Amino acid sequence: MSIGRVSERTGLSAHTLRFYEREGLFVEPIRRDTAGRRVFGEKEVGWLQVCARLRSSDMPLPDIRRYAELVRQGAGTEAERLELLRGHQARVERRARELRDSLDVIRFKVALYEEHFAAGSADTLWRDGPACAPAE
Repeated sequence: MSIGRVSERTGLSAHTLRFYEREGLFVEPIRRDTAGRRVFGEKEVGWLQVCARLRSSDMPLPDIRRYAELVRQGAGTEAERLELLRGHQARVERRARELRDSLDVIRFKVALYEEHFAAGSADTLWRDGPACAPAE
């Protein structure tokens, strides 16, 4: 598969794919055709989909690089890979809780504004300061 096709399939730009290669984020070296163009297979696409999820969940590039290095090293690195993933899982779960708390405040504020608009009293919002959702 060409870099353009992989870009379409993964949603990652060609620039990002080249960057990932330079940064050592692939498990295996990217093959090249006789003209020197990158050639990707399904295995690389699958790996990129995992990388994209790790990045979109804010896993730092050094951690993804380390994970790729461990996968390349093969057997005997499973415990370290698991520990790396557990650490990231804990960070994502913490961030998800923070986002849920933020969403609760936003929902409260939207409901408050809708209530005031329906009652014709939107001009009184913020008169006495911000109204916040009750603390749990």
